[in-house]
Amino acid sequence: MATRVSFENSNEIGVFAALTNGYCLTGINRSENFYSVFESELSAHIPVIHATIAGCRFVGRTTVGNRRGLLVPNTATDQELAHLRNSLPDSVVVQRVEERLSALGNIVACNDHVALVHPDVDRETEDVISDVLGVEVFRQIVGGQALVGSYCKFSNQGGMVHPRTTVEDIEELSSLLQVPLVAGTVNRGSDVLGGGLIVNDWSSFVGLDTTSTEISVIENIFRLSGSGGGAGGQMQGGQGQQSNIVTNMRSSLIDQLS
Repeated sequence: MATRVSFENSNEIGVFAALTNGYCLTGINRSENFYSVFESELSAHIPVIHATIAGCRFVGRTTVGNRRGLLVPNTATDQELAHLRNSLPDSVVVQRVEERLSALGNIVACNDHVALVHPDVDRETEDVISDVLGVEVFRQIVGGQALVGSYCKFSNQGGMVHPRTTVEDIEELSSLLQVPLVAGTVNRGSDVLGGGLIVNDWSSFVGLDTTSTEISVIENIFRLSGSGGGAGGQMQGGQGQQSNIVTNMRSSLIDQLS
């Protein structure tokens, strides 16, 4: 299920939060509203942690991680590093990276098995990503954009890429990542997917401006519609049914118009 949320007045929630299958990081807000949305949805399963990097709130763009590890830039202070290590599960390795391109969330996109990285990252950084996150690393561009972390988002279930990505590139990326991919947008047409969307294998959060059609596409490609048990599962199953109805209606409308 996809949940709409905003950080103060910003819909770019991927700038201020990071989500994996093992933990969630949120930037420190003037009020607890932003944090409480994540806590209510996730705290039964994974820790939700307040964090800063170099004293700044944009933890989503400066860090990258999965259930095995978390990478932070060399601007992160020793105190911040200690806080993260104390707050995260023992199984998560926290590592500082000496990388010239320090906005790691913009230059790396990963799940628990594969990472796509900016073509210009250092060889040492590539090795650290592979070792700490336990993933295969590929230098790649998406839709003509080198900032792969900003213009694509994928979990272990599926992924979404920049809307101008060609069909051939989507098929190539899909076979590389071994997950289904679709081209799409968030926040009413924004192509900066890393800014408006965070996702793991069972939940996702999107900017407040994201339309119901965009949410329908996100829930379908990330397979978020039918998961869960009991009343929650029935509710999400109903939403999955609605998503299918929307898809079928759209298909029939296209058939009528063509």
